Amino acid sequence: MEIKIFSVDGEEKNNIAMDDSVFGREVSEGSIYYAINNELANRRVGTASTKTRGEVRGSNAKPWRQKGTGNARSGDKKSPVWVGGGTIFGPKPRDYSYKMPRKMKRLAMKSILSLKVKNDSVRVVEDFTVESGKTRDLRKILEKHADGERTVLVLKDDDKMLRRAGRNIPWLHMLTYNRLSAHTLFYGRKVIVMESAVKKLNEFYGKNQGAEK
Repeated sequence: MEIKIFSVDGEEKNNIAMDDSVFGREVSEGSIYYAINNELANRRVGTASTKTRGEVRGSNAKPWRQKGTGNARSGDKKSPVWVGGGTIFGPKPRDYSYKMPRKMKRLAMKSILSLKVKNDSVRVVEDFTVESGKTRDLRKILEKHADGERTVLVLKDDDKMLRRAGRNIPWLHMLTYNRLSAHTLFYGRKVIVMESAVKKLNEFYGKNQGAEK
């Protein structure tokens, strides 16, 4: 398939070829679901911790004798049924991260890109940079291609000055072609792909790289 290339000023230029196996394939909703869940799980810190009755500070002595007081039986003040006692089956520090099959992750990225193209949410823009590193200069460019909605900018390389200019724009997220995020890409309302990044995506996710059929 082919898609229009826009200049920095928002004017239409020539067309660019996009690999159908990357941008025009059948969408796999299942792989997208698992890829997003995987990323969210890997982000979890897993530091929540509670104390059991063996870890709570307090005396091990019985608060009163077993019989004759009229009160319910009680072993010690660290019992979970007492205020200030231990917690039953509470969270402990753990690692929530896990690895996802490489083929499924690649399938998810291609499915998201194809879905965005299908929904007319992808816009290819000629390569540009912000040499000044100033946010206002980048905003002037983005105003021609995005309306302040959640936008994902896909780059060919990691441009330090461009990232500096965009770090103060809350609705802008920058990704390089070889380090895409399923969560960020899927929930982006607008996906702006640089011209050189399209060619790299064709090569990186294309059939010649052992992509899924």
